[in-house]
Amino acid sequence: MSECGERGNRASEARKQGAKKTMRVLVTFAVDAEFAPWRKLRAFRHIDYDGLQLWCTVAGTVQITVLVTGIGTESSAQAMGLMMQMADENKHFDVCVSSGLAGALDEALMPGDIIAPQSLIAENKHAEAPSEQLKVHPELRKQAVAMGAIAADCLLTSNQVMAKASAKRACSSKAQSVDMESFEIVKEAQAWGAQSVVVRAISDSAKEDLPINFNLTLSKKQQVSVSKIVWELAKNPVALPAVLRFAAQSRKAAGKLARFLDSYVQTMASDGQGSRSREAVAS
Repeated sequence: MSECGERGNRASEARKQGAKKTMRVLVTFAVDAEFAPWRKLRAFRHIDYDGLQLWCTVAGTVQITVLVTGIGTESSAQAMGLMMQMADENKHFDVCVSSGLAGALDEALMPGDIIAPQSLIAENKHAEAPSEQLKVHPELRKQAVAMGAIAADCLLTSNQVMAKASAKRACSSKAQSVDMESFEIVKEAQAWGAQSVVVRAISDSAKEDLPINFNLTLSKKQQVSVSKIVWELAKNPVALPAVLRFAAQSRKAAGKLARFLDSYVQTMASDGQGSRSREAVAS
């Protein structure tokens, strides 16, 4: 073999060895407000890729990509589908973390609590249909719990914002918390071979009603519309103090989540989770 060929093989092998040391992690949020506190802790570079809103950064040997999916199952499934299609052999993700805020169904959970559910169920549109269930990756969840997340059993992904405490009570036998994205995010990520975990912060307790019906405040892009919130408040001005309290409560929970995620994502690589992920996908 020529010296040039030998050098080429050595370079190729070096690239492979380097790739083994790099871990690619995708973290999703429904809205930018959930992600904003993390941007204050770490510098992210914004990318607009084919309509997807992405932010990227590097933390040690971890390449972090953040995707803002929009609120709801349909929006998150569509965004994840596009995201994973662009992840070819050189841009695959080892791990997907569904993150952001969630509502409590269990009265023991309080705003600001960080949860790591073991399983996910999707809200059934037809009462007679059995619930589909997904499991997160056990080692990734174990890591989150070891760092202080609450080891919740189940999270329910709903088609609508659960605004009333009575609705939360009705679902409390199914799960301990509720969101609108995680089931579809984990389902899509697992279909593409990424190990998946859910790490979320509780924004509202099981006993509290949300101050307004946020289902009426979503834009066409499935983001919270300020103008629609103002319109809802114009119809019910006495709700303003409660809206401000809820906003402050949510910001505090998102800030706590950002600090948790910044440490947690780096722990994945130090524990060798990335290399194990690739071995599992290749097998």
